[in-house]
Amino acid sequence: MEYRLQFREVWNNFDLLLWGAAYSLILCILAGIVGLALGIIAAETRRTGPGWARMLVAAYVEAIRNTPFIVQLFFLFFGLSSAGLRLSPEAAAAIALTVNIGAYFCEIVRAGLEAIPRGQIEAARALGLRDWRIFRAIVLPPALSQAYPALTSQFVLVFLGSAVISQISAPDLTFQAQFLQSRTFRAFEIYFVVTGMYVAMALGFKLLFAQAERRLFPWKGVR
Repeated sequence: MEYRLQFREVWNNFDLLLWGAAYSLILCILAGIVGLALGIIAAETRRTGPGWARMLVAAYVEAIRNTPFIVQLFFLFFGLSSAGLRLSPEAAAAIALTVNIGAYFCEIVRAGLEAIPRGQIEAARALGLRDWRIFRAIVLPPALSQAYPALTSQFVLVFLGSAVISQISAPDLTFQAQFLQSRTFRAFEIYFVVTGMYVAMALGFKLLFAQAERRLFPWKGVR
């Protein structure tokens, strides 16, 4: 049986795909920003915090890194709902993405923090700087500089993996594609276009991150 490509229905409903792509971008960018803050706090807590706090952070990181993201998502959306705490699909998706990326960012940032020479910290203390100022001005910038490539790669992976939030009806790009496919039955054409959109967004992030690195860490280009 001959299959004839028909992209007309895709282009006629392309606004749905654009809306879904915008939702995916905004959600993942916000989750990335909050997740980075969470990761920095968790990394420093795991490195210098009291014993009980280090144990809590370690348990959080190991729980997230050793379970599938879709299980974490279903736990928040279906599990908590059965326990009496109902979250909307959008809220569950946002929390799941933030918690997930925060755990990975924690370990990436921690590796960067531990790579900072101890002598720099001791020298700053000898100058009378407070611990918070030492962390903010002396430790964190070079740590983030070293961790930046891994952080950006992890963000892109999480962005691509965020497609599973469509399983709880969060209106991202994949959900819109599924909705459009159920109306038009043009699965090949729809997912061909959606694949191209994901590739374009992922490559766009990589180019944007490369440009941002030159501005955020200009000293890395000095030889």
